Amino acid sequence: MSNFRKSVFYDYLCVSVGALLVAAGVYFFKFPNNFTFGGVSGFCVVLSRLLPATPGKLNLILNGLFLLLGLITMGRRFALKTAWATVIVAVVTERLEVWCPLEGPLTNEPLLELIFAILLPAVGAALLFSRDASGGGTDILAAIMKDRRGIEMGKGLFISDVLITASSALVFDIQTVLFSALGLLAKSIVVDEFIQNMNLCKCMIIVCDDAEPICGYIIGTLKRSATICPGRGAYAGGEKQVIFTALRPAQAHRLRVYIHNEQPKAFMMVASSSEIMGKGFLPL
Repeated sequence: MSNFRKSVFYDYLCVSVGALLVAAGVYFFKFPNNFTFGGVSGFCVVLSRLLPATPGKLNLILNGLFLLLGLITMGRRFALKTAWATVIVAVVTERLEVWCPLEGPLTNEPLLELIFAILLPAVGAALLFSRDASGGGTDILAAIMKDRRGIEMGKGLFISDVLITASSALVFDIQTVLFSALGLLAKSIVVDEFIQNMNLCKCMIIVCDDAEPICGYIIGTLKRSATICPGRGAYAGGEKQVIFTALRPAQAHRLRVYIHNEQPKAFMMVASSSEIMGKGFLPL
């Protein structure tokens, strides 16, 4: 199997796992508790009280409409991985109503259910975003708003989530509304944290006397690249070489150990970043 096929297979595997986590969190914890903190699934909880249809079936219909709207509006720019994730979330959520019907919440602890209703979809969404995909629904709507109106996706999603959460006041009691509002706040924090941790990289600046062995280790062993610049020490005035490189956390640790053993007098600065763009990292 070629490297390209392996990359595509890994992308779709991550997208599939992420979509399954979203579907599990929505069906087992969000639907039974009437949590409505954003997204198409939250809106389906409200609609299911007003229309003669289950949340799963409404979720399948609305996600299909959003997917069709995205395909028509955005054309070739619409990510196939988003379409794949949308289909998985919608179909699995609808099928779970048949395979594993629920008459109510799994436990008598609404706060515990809220935690899992946030955590599972958050991990799933982080996996999807890390592979340049999304779970469909209002994500597609936000992408269209950004493409046509220049509105940032974060703002578009927040607006839709606030409106959907507020709509729960029309059909549910105050406790459900408050839990949903709490879920909306927690969801944005948890998703951002997972995305940042999944994309976390280390930016390293190394000041040393001999850059060739270090760069050889970076290229030959770590399979990364680096940039070398000439430098001069301000205190002693000696000639130095400065290496710039970006690595995954495990690779950065191996490089620190190597430099400590081979050039212990070298000087290193290490910074964390979740947005490194270019070959081998996030796309530009």
